[in-house]
Amino acid sequence: MATSVKDNPKIDPATGEYIVLAPGQSFRSVTGKIARIVLTPRTPLGWLALFGVGGALATLLLVALVWLFLVGTGIWGISQPVAWGFAIVNFVWWIGIGHAGTLISAILLLFKQSWRNSINRFAEAMTIFAVVCAALFPLIHMGRPWLAYWLLPYPSTMGVWPQFRSPLMWDVFAVATYAIISVVFWYIGMVPDFGTLRDRARSKFGQYFYGLCALGWRGSVRHWSRYETASLLLAGLATPLVLSVHTVISFDFAVALLPGWHSTIFPPYFVAGAIYSGMAMVLTLAIPLRKFYRLEDLVTERHIDNMGKVMLAAGLIVAYGYAMEGFMAWYSASRWEAFTMWNRIFGPMGWAYWVLIVFNLVIPLTTLWSRRLRTSIPFMFCISIVVNVGMWFERFVIVVTSVYRDFLPSSWGSYRATRWEYTTYVGTLGLFIAMFLLFVRFLPMIPMSEIRAMLPEARIEPEKVEEGGD
Repeated sequence: MATSVKDNPKIDPATGEYIVLAPGQSFRSVTGKIARIVLTPRTPLGWLALFGVGGALATLLLVALVWLFLVGTGIWGISQPVAWGFAIVNFVWWIGIGHAGTLISAILLLFKQSWRNSINRFAEAMTIFAVVCAALFPLIHMGRPWLAYWLLPYPSTMGVWPQFRSPLMWDVFAVATYAIISVVFWYIGMVPDFGTLRDRARSKFGQYFYGLCALGWRGSVRHWSRYETASLLLAGLATPLVLSVHTVISFDFAVALLPGWHSTIFPPYFVAGAIYSGMAMVLTLAIPLRKFYRLEDLVTERHIDNMGKVMLAAGLIVAYGYAMEGFMAWYSASRWEAFTMWNRIFGPMGWAYWVLIVFNLVIPLTTLWSRRLRTSIPFMFCISIVVNVGMWFERFVIVVTSVYRDFLPSSWGSYRATRWEYTTYVGTLGLFIAMFLLFVRFLPMIPMSEIRAMLPEARIEPEKVEEGGD
């Protein structure tokens, strides 16, 4: 049943639209609903079951890493000429997953898009946890991860410095900067909510923990002014990272001389692909969360529809990148480029190319034009899974099919991932699930302060802890 204006007297000052709340629901009840998820002493059985699955998969990751350190990278399927395998594929895929958090949090904040308020918090958390999973792969791919500090410009008395002309070195600085800004942005955004949880917590430990995290937040005019200033400054710093991080990741391939990698289309192509897969992962997480915690009145069909539009726009840019790859392979008049493109499509691993075409282009770009489908929750959940799978295969095609058949036919080889590579990848999925579930259980997944701050009077509206127990 539609909600009347009389039932919803709150207006979004950015868009002029009425903020849709359930009948009889106030900003105070929204705060109580979100805080209750964190402060309840009873953990849902579904959460425990899923956390058990994530923990079990993360244990598999630990087993795979221990065996890798004991035996070496020979347990993987990498060889000559395929020296990069699942490790780099998964690294690029996880970094791409983390892009949607910065897009939603920073860019949409600068453009004053209020619909971001319900999804930006867990999108930011997704970014941080995806970067953690991504950072594992370059370390273990080194073969000697205990020497990883050589990648940092530490004070070396021996005068041995990193090779700053290597794009792999650029990755270290780009990803580290991205991670630091993302963590700071994420934490600063939660400070007002920590103050709310501190005031609502009933246990001494909860009051102490959330009070410590709140940094003395009292909700005064001075605190709000500094909070908004810090948010805008961090958004301005984080916005260039959306372009720079995955651009630098693309340089791992673009600065090489190999056919299929030496391409100037890679930077914007990688950035668009990262936003495409990242927004798909936000949908993959948001849809089950809104159902499990009954947040349909906060993460509405409008949010799902807008994320579908962003995916459609990013998917069209990705499609343009695919077309340009094929066109430039022909236009360059290089038989090596032409052969690499032909081999991607019709070679022994051509099946992977057709999987990415169907999953990234055919299915999403023929369906996301329909608003009826974009507001269909089951369909959008399925399409998010399809895009995530398709974007993984895109990274696989770029990394593997460009190197397993290079200039010399005598050096051609093949690549087949081993069970240890599959175990490592599945283990990072478990690690991601476990970290994300811990975030959902102990931290506010939806920013209460930003929803309240959509109206000036909501900031000074006194809050009352509801009877019945958080």
